[in-house]
Amino acid sequence: MFTGIIETLGTVDKIAREGSNVHFDISSPITHELKIDQSVSHNGVCLTVVAIEGDSYRVTAIDETLKKTNLKSWSIGKKVNLERCMPANGRFDGHIVQGHVDQIGRVESIKEEDGSWIFDFSFDPSTGNVTVEKGSITINGTSLTCFNSKNGKFTVAIIPYTFEHTNFHELKVGDEVNLEFDIVGKYIQRIIRGYSI
Repeated sequence: MFTGIIETLGTVDKIAREGSNVHFDISSPITHELKIDQSVSHNGVCLTVVAIEGDSYRVTAIDETLKKTNLKSWSIGKKVNLERCMPANGRFDGHIVQGHVDQIGRVESIKEEDGSWIFDFSFDPSTGNVTVEKGSITINGTSLTCFNSKNGKFTVAIIPYTFEHTNFHELKVGDEVNLEFDIVGKYIQRIIRGYSI
C-alpha cells in the first residue's frame, strides 16, 4: 500500500522489450535503499524491483499494465514519480493508494495562479469511475484533492513544492496521466451498481 506522497523522481535509463513484457531500467537517489522483490510505485503503478546494479534498478511491466497506463509512452530520460510502500509504523500523510491504476486521464489545461498551478483533467466516464468535490484522487502516483468535480472532468491545485518535486512540472496539455480513484468511492460504487453477470 502507498499513500501518494512522492519520495523522489527517477529517470528512465533503458527500455527493453521481451515478448509482451517491457523492462525499464530506472536510476534514482533511493536505489541503494531498494532490494530485489520490493514494490515501488512508478507514476502510480506498483512494480516489483527485479534487479539492481549501481544507482539503477529494473522493473518489468506486463502487457496489461502497458495497455492501461501511460507506461507505454515512456521514453529514455523520462522523469518518474517514485514512492516505496508505506511501512506498518509509518505516518499516513496522503490517502490509501493501492498502486493499481484505474484508467488514463488527459491534461486539458494548465494555469499558473498566484504562485501555484491549476490543472484541469478529463477522463472517460463510461468506465464508471467518479470523483467527488474535495475528494481524493491519485494522479501519476501523487495524492491530491479534486474540485470542480464533474462527469469525466475535475481540477486540482498544485503548490510550488509539489510542482517542483514531482513530474507535474513536465506535464503539458494533451499529456496522458495515470489515475487511481479513491478506494472508498470505488467500493461504494460497486455496492450500488452490483456485479454484472
